[in-house]
Amino acid sequence: MTNQVDLTTLVMRQKTFFRQGYTRTYAFRKEMLLRLQQAIQTEEKNIISALAEDFGKPAFETYATEIAILLAEIKFTLKHLHKWMKPKRVRPSLLNFPSKDAVYSEPLGVSLIIGAWNYPFQLTLAPVIGAIAAGCCSILKPSELTPATSAVTAALLQSHFPAEYITVVEGGAETSQALLQLPFDKIFFTGSVPVGKLVAQAAAQQLIPVTLELGGKSPCLIDETADLQVAARRIVWGKFINAGQTCVAPDYLLVQETVMPSFLEQLKKTIAQFYGQDPAQSPDYARIINDRHFTRLTEILKTCVVFTGGETDAAKRYIAPTVVTEVTWQHPIMQEEIFGPILPVMPFQNLTEAIAQVNAQPKPLALYFFSNSTQAQEQVLAQTSSGGACINETVSHLANPRLPFGGVGTSGQGSYHGKYSFDAFSHQKSVLHKTFWPDVPLRYPPYLNKMNWMKKVFRWL
Repeated sequence: MTNQVDLTTLVMRQKTFFRQGYTRTYAFRKEMLLRLQQAIQTEEKNIISALAEDFGKPAFETYATEIAILLAEIKFTLKHLHKWMKPKRVRPSLLNFPSKDAVYSEPLGVSLIIGAWNYPFQLTLAPVIGAIAAGCCSILKPSELTPATSAVTAALLQSHFPAEYITVVEGGAETSQALLQLPFDKIFFTGSVPVGKLVAQAAAQQLIPVTLELGGKSPCLIDETADLQVAARRIVWGKFINAGQTCVAPDYLLVQETVMPSFLEQLKKTIAQFYGQDPAQSPDYARIINDRHFTRLTEILKTCVVFTGGETDAAKRYIAPTVVTEVTWQHPIMQEEIFGPILPVMPFQNLTEAIAQVNAQPKPLALYFFSNSTQAQEQVLAQTSSGGACINETVSHLANPRLPFGGVGTSGQGSYHGKYSFDAFSHQKSVLHKTFWPDVPLRYPPYLNKMNWMKKVFRWL
């Protein structure tokens, strides 16, 4: 662990570098984005190996969800960065006539980025793209739960960027706590709700702006008009990719009772199609991150009625893709985000009832609804609140850099991806330009006989 003095020195070095102004130019930002792009491409094999070592992540999933998504984000940012950096002219107010008004995007400064373990490469580096684009310096704290990926991330960045601009600080919870005491200009945290609260408290002590990417129990609703075969495929994919360790994975299903028996069979059939009769032998299925999370999940599983799956292997931290039924809102599995390959399924009679059940819970990071009814789709979107939503799909909304990705309420605050990442690390500065002439005397004292004129001006606005 780096001690507090070293960490303070590191932050001060970055603040000094930032004040020199190098990061503010378009040329510098573009060069750094291209450098990051090249570094990721060069280290592709090492990244894939690290994720396999940390929790058995298949190479296809690593490339799709950790590498390709970052490269696509960099490409999108490079294409649009010059435009994002330009001041945005706005219509001036009559009160300031004549004037030229604009909004300038100004880099916040030195940022702290705390990554998550479930997608440890992508979720640590995605915010860095926004920080580079905005003109900020960054100190990254990867998750200690994925040591191989953390080491690869540190080596990649330290070999391609000077420490006074971008660097990695490895360590455990005590390192994060030490970093949170330092005078950063921005904090970006991805992780659990309980830890997010601690980060927000620490940021509040210094009035540091913070983006929190958290989680929660993301619901998935299926009504009787849905194409059950397609719905099953998209839900099984979204739930069991990364062995269910995804912040926007469908956490529970609400299925209209008229189609629930047939839909359960579709889920069972689809799991077998994806992972075979014995998913433990599948090369396409990940493992649980560590023994603590394995124990937590298996203890929950003991309280469930298993419809399909349920097999476990402690030595390999393996939990089969599992569907459970006979669940109520009082059941242990419904008390916290599952974050694993266990999918509870509950019936509902009508859509109004299902929406009421969703709204009785904290606002989720994502909401999914499968239906062929346009009216029902509009009803769900209008009557629920979530960080993001998909109709007849799961998870994929986060892959579009034109859409903001973030939570609401307890599932997070702030958003990123694409322009929203640029904005997350920028201050929107209001700027008014005026000439010395004319200088209208109406606003200056003495105010005698000016009230009626002032009222007329405000009526014209």
